[in-house]
Amino acid sequence: MATARKRTPRKPVEPAKCETCKGSGEISVAVRVGGRKQRTTGHQQTGMCLACFGSGEATD
Repeated sequence: MATARKRTPRKPVEPAKCETCKGSGEISVAVRVGGRKQRTTGHQQTGMCLACFGSGEATD
């Protein structure tokens, strides 16, 4: 007679992190000022990652 196999529960798979923002959902962008020349300053501003729309998960 065959014995019943004991099944182990599977671990939930974590979604892959976004390569652009490295899973944080935010990216830093250099601040530009001026009219036509648009020179960059030494400041950074934080914005939402457009590759994953702020979720931090990679999309296919």
